Amino acid sequence: MLNEKHDLVHEFPEYRDVIHKLKTGNPHFARLFDEYHELDHEIHRIETDIETTSDDYLEEKKKQRLNLKDELFQMIKGEK
Repeated sequence: MLNEKHDLVHEFPEYRDVIHKLKTGNPHFARLFDEYHELDHEIHRIETDIETTSDDYLEEKKKQRLNLKDELFQMIKGEK
């Protein structure tokens, strides 16, 4: 959905505890988590017209966010 934030806890509420455990105990997960959220905030600012950029740039950022989300989710599922 346009203009919707996609933070991981809202995307995967059933994994809230696992996400917290990984954020505090796995430096690699924590770094990817932070990178994901920075991208999500940037995309949200662009979609809400706080920042302007090209459509190509926005699409590239969305692809990066999706790839990070996939990688993070694999780590979450592996921890469950």
